[in-house]
Amino acid sequence: RLTGVSSLNRNKDTTRDEFIFYSKRLMRLLIEHALSFLPLKSVTVETPQGTTYEGKRFHRQRITGVSILRAGETMEQALTAVCKDIRLGKILIQTNHDTGEPEVSSARCPRTESSSTVGSPLALSRLSRLRVPQDHDVQEDRIFLLSLLMAEMGVHSVAYAFPRVRIITTAVDKR
Repeated sequence: RLTGVSSLNRNKDTTRDEFIFYSKRLMRLLIEHALSFLPLKSVTVETPQGTTYEGKRFHRQRITGVSILRAGETMEQALTAVCKDIRLGKILIQTNHDTGEPEVSSARCPRTESSSTVGSPLALSRLSRLRVPQDHDVQEDRIFLLSLLMAEMGVHSVAYAFPRVRIITTAVDKR
């Protein structure tokens, strides 16, 4: 599914309106896929017909999404459409003109309980040199980095800096 939608989205002949439509669709598919990696617990519910149903529910109650401005912000609408009652935060990273290194200019992250899972619609691999999630007491293995497109170098940078973060993307390009 993702490859077909990505092909439409990356085609040079795709119109602006089609690009926006397919980008939104890709974001929702990406988020739905990422949700399948969250821990689930068995639950029994009673149906309106009076029978019981054996199903699954998120093991941890709340999900927090943190977008890296500006590109990550585009996923927020899809995230809130797919995840009810999600808490959102934002991180602004800018390059220090003197050092050339990325710096956190602003970070607004919701407080998380130790049992919460963090799903992160992040779009910039520059996070690999920063420790913002750890600064907010988020365990690395509870972080999902979501991106519509990543460069190979960015994937390697993030994986090296954060080996337990799960990277979920629709495509990885050489450059």
